[in-house]
Amino acid sequence: MKYALIGCGRISVNHIKAAINNNLEIVAICDIVPEHMEQVLVKSGIEENGKIKRYHDYKDMIMNEKLELVSIATESGLHAEIAIYCIEHGIHVIIEKPIAMNMQDADTIIKKAEERKVKVSACHQNRFNIAVQKMRKALESGRFGKLSHGSVHVRWNRNEGYYKQALWRGTWEQDGGALMNQCIHGIDLLRWMMGDEIEEVYGATRQQFHSYLETEDVGMAVVKFKNGAIATIEGTTNVYPQNLEETLYLFGEKGTVKLGGKSTNNIDVWEFADETDEDKKSKGLEEETSNVYGNGHTRLFADMIEAIHYDRVPYIDAYAGKRALELVLAIYKSQKEGIPVRLPLQDFSTRDMVGVKIDKI
Repeated sequence: MKYALIGCGRISVNHIKAAINNNLEIVAICDIVPEHMEQVLVKSGIEENGKIKRYHDYKDMIMNEKLELVSIATESGLHAEIAIYCIEHGIHVIIEKPIAMNMQDADTIIKKAEERKVKVSACHQNRFNIAVQKMRKALESGRFGKLSHGSVHVRWNRNEGYYKQALWRGTWEQDGGALMNQCIHGIDLLRWMMGDEIEEVYGATRQQFHSYLETEDVGMAVVKFKNGAIATIEGTTNVYPQNLEETLYLFGEKGTVKLGGKSTNNIDVWEFADETDEDKKSKGLEEETSNVYGNGHTRLFADMIEAIHYDRVPYIDAYAGKRALELVLAIYKSQKEGIPVRLPLQDFSTRDMVGVKIDKI
């Protein structure tokens, strides 16, 4: 399967390695900065053989190469524009989170993909973590019983040096804040596990330590689900001096699970009323990862390739990407208006946050 990467920034190595691990034919890569393209190839361990073409304009690449699959890893503000262009040219796409910066673009991606019969996968790769899959299996088999509540905590560190690597970071137009960039993976997992259908969100955000940004560095929210369960969200890049944890809790009448580690890759608590021998093996599980992005990209690529081959819906489709985006935007809208926000969210954009007071009161 002929594959290309658009965007060669921080996360791009995971995409190239996932392509290699799945035996894709890497035809081309694209970035407006030539050095970034060379760096990603070196970091991915690809020896220069002249077969991989370099492009500075993704439209030129799409027009000149016969591609079947593209992954998009540019700044967030360009994800939707590039995805829509690829879809219109019949190319399947994997879109790094978030899939868009506003609800309208997310809906356009879904509509055009269905019209063109193109597969779209939102890159929420932590769904493929071993610990997460075990939680999901227990949930789907009814082992939790009735859900009471859940929570996600993304307690990470991002300093000024991180933001200076790329000027788009921490801007409302191209990025969003800690909730949209760093915490959306955990937010995706929480919504997925808690039943997806949300009634109301109340959120608050602040900019405490990153005064050089437009966006928030800490956000909190209470989420009411239509099934009666409630949940809390805590996301921040203010933890001193380094990343602490990404944890996901799920509490039911017959089960309690806490996933931990740097990216929900460990099982810290695993308790069920109907305990089995398999449960004993799950307790204390730790999946080794080389970075906070985990191992899920390779599994996500494998699923996408299979979805294309067998003409089925990807495990993490564009609707999943839209739901994660919607929850973050609902928190932003709640901060802007100072009141709870009911879902579904018809239309809201990170750009609507420009000028909204989120610094210390």
